[in-house]
Amino acid sequence: MKTKLMFLILSIICMSTANAQDEKLPYYQIPDYPEEYNECTVVARMIDGLGFRYYWATEGLRDEDLSFKPSEKGRSTKETMSHIYGLATVILNSAKKQPNVGNRPEDMTYEVMRKKTLETLKTAADIFRESKDLSEFTMVFKRGDNETVFPFWNQINGPIADALWHVGQVVTHRRTSGNPFNSKVSVLSGKVRN
Repeated sequence: MKTKLMFLILSIICMSTANAQDEKLPYYQIPDYPEEYNECTVVARMIDGLGFRYYWATEGLRDEDLSFKPSEKGRSTKETMSHIYGLATVILNSAKKQPNVGNRPEDMTYEVMRKKTLETLKTAADIFRESKDLSEFTMVFKRGDNETVFPFWNQINGPIADALWHVGQVVTHRRTSGNPFNSKVSVLSGKVRN
């Protein structure tokens, strides 16, 4: 009986520690909205919404979820996460006013990729939140001597919308592989219901 009680107590402590560590990652819940509405705070909030959805779409994925593919030619969940990380990097490079130079996501563990993606989105959102004029942010792709520049408009319908699309795929994949999205997560409020 004593052994069972000790095991139960240790299990509760381990779960609490894991939850506390997870809460330290950005986007466990969506940040408070800014006092001021302007083009930059709206974009920051869009990225915050993306980060919140990504956090919960990727929370608690198992090996079978990560390797799940909807078809032989489709991307696995982990490959989809890698693509989202690449899109997050494009968003951050725009925020930092840096060109994208053959950005290929390196091979990372699920935990590292998830953490880096969330941190990348948070950094980009913070930069935009403190800015006043989106026209100064372009999206630049550099390949050798060739450089292609897009206005910020393309950032919205390109990487930001594409990343949201792919987060939805991760949710669909995890449901299909038997690990549904946490039903207590409210994407409307940006919080987890008790």
